Amino acid sequence: MMAATSKQQILTYVVFVFLFSSVFYFQILHAGSLGAGGGIYVRGLMWCPALAAFATLALNRRSLRELGWGWGKYQFQSWWIPLFYSAIAYTIVWTIGLGAFGNPEFIKQAGDTLGWHGSRWIIVGLYIVLISAVGLIGSLASALGEEIGWRGFLVPELARNFSFTTTALISGIIWSLWHYPLLIWGDYNAGTPTWYGITCFTTMVIAISFLFAWMRLKSGSLWTGAMLHASHNLFVQAIFTPLTRNTGKTAWFIDEFGAVLPAVTVVVAIYFWRRRKELPPSTETHEDATKMRRAISTPTTKLDEREKTRVC
Repeated sequence: MMAATSKQQILTYVVFVFLFSSVFYFQILHAGSLGAGGGIYVRGLMWCPALAAFATLALNRRSLRELGWGWGKYQFQSWWIPLFYSAIAYTIVWTIGLGAFGNPEFIKQAGDTLGWHGSRWIIVGLYIVLISAVGLIGSLASALGEEIGWRGFLVPELARNFSFTTTALISGIIWSLWHYPLLIWGDYNAGTPTWYGITCFTTMVIAISFLFAWMRLKSGSLWTGAMLHASHNLFVQAIFTPLTRNTGKTAWFIDEFGAVLPAVTVVVAIYFWRRRKELPPSTETHEDATKMRRAISTPTTKLDEREKTRVC
């Protein structure tokens, strides 16, 4: 069986992603909570992009080594960049009063978990240090499932066919659409209206897709995406959002469903878009490689005859 073209494989991959994910969509939506099954359903869902990548490669007799398993460079940058843009977003929120630093309920819970009682600064500092280090391991295990698919397979395959801008946009749109069932019918939101949460979330995801795609193509490693994804989830969902106290309309400005973080990440997207010329040339498409191999394997006499015919 001949391998499908690169664009056909992209389409196959997307179909597989939503086909596999439908099993976990159903389980989560039927239970009515992302926490159903002790979080097993969500973890299963996050590994569906990886399963889709494996299936697409197997169907086209391609090697898993093409996904970019090498450690590469930019791993430290992939850890601190989400911390950087999240810190800017939440500093804006806290400074102009859209939310307040120091949620008493969260600090008390963190103190109980850590076994510390006293200065809230010690509790917050200790919590951030431990979560940023140890918590990253668990976050990375879940994020890896998505990134094997999104950045391991999808982004390089898109880059073989489209410009960097189009690659980042398409991958970001697919990535955001994949979350829509839980955003529309589930409880994956921070308390804002569905239309508003989806708008903010989609803007943010497409924006950071420029960062994720740039890192993947620059490093040649899917681990940059895994680190970026794990770090983003960790700092936004486990640190900055819980630390923020509601001052009335805070949900409209914080987290992935408020306005401030998407605005900041758009600036990040523009920065990496302006650096697109630093990326190495995309590799040839699989159909181009096939044509080249056939040309090389064609007997010289036949090539000469074709050349004579063309000249005549």
